[in-house]
Amino acid sequence: MMKKLLSMAAIAAVGVIISCQTDDGLVSDRQVPQSVLDKVHRLGFSNSDVQFADNGYIVEGDIFLSERDLNSTPDRKLLRIAEVEQYRTNNLVAAPRTITVSISSRLPASYVDALDEALARYNSENLLLTFTRVSSGAAISIVKGNGSYLASAGFPTSSGEPHNQIKVNSRAIGNQPQSTVATILAHELGHCIGFRHTDYMDRSYSCGGSATNEGASTVGAVHIPGTPTGPDSGSFMLACIGSGQNRPFNNNDKTALSYLY
Repeated sequence: MMKKLLSMAAIAAVGVIISCQTDDGLVSDRQVPQSVLDKVHRLGFSNSDVQFADNGYIVEGDIFLSERDLNSTPDRKLLRIAEVEQYRTNNLVAAPRTITVSISSRLPASYVDALDEALARYNSENLLLTFTRVSSGAAISIVKGNGSYLASAGFPTSSGEPHNQIKVNSRAIGNQPQSTVATILAHELGHCIGFRHTDYMDRSYSCGGSATNEGASTVGAVHIPGTPTGPDSGSFMLACIGSGQNRPFNNNDKTALSYLY
């Protein structure tokens, strides 16, 4: 049984020693350089359990940072929702627009229905962004992923484009119901359009374990009017989720989505 699905990381080592899958499928131990960890922290991300990935690194369980990202100096802002903060990056998707999404045939056929459910969740909010599934040439391609994470995505570009790829490790996800897979895909799409984890300031809120609080770094903070003062336990952008759990957008998620788009 998968206890924490949306932690998106199957960490198999301690500290900065992580497991990295090589091209031949073997797993080898490599140490993430301190210079990389320093850059991750400077950008305002947690530098605990940073993992190697193709052409970059996975941070905070499911966020992909390329070498270019590590060497950039973006000015991210913060959307504060109650006692748990919902972040967004400074780069957002230029709107209004239609975002096309495709899904690889290498993933289980049932994931197509899960993707349709995830896209319907967004489209039902009448945002300035409309999502539609296509067979090829998509703005966001969902592809089969491998390695020591369950799924990963990045953030919008400075030119207003969504992050162009979501990697999904179906083997690690296992036999989860459609609603859970839809929640995973909606979560990663959230990253692609600029959302960070709701509980970034304390990942133990949804993931358990020791508290991880990196602070807001150089980002600002903007409270969303009308949000409650208690913890936001049902957000689709919480870092972790239990096996078989479904998280459609709650009222705070809807407020944040409407605020941005």
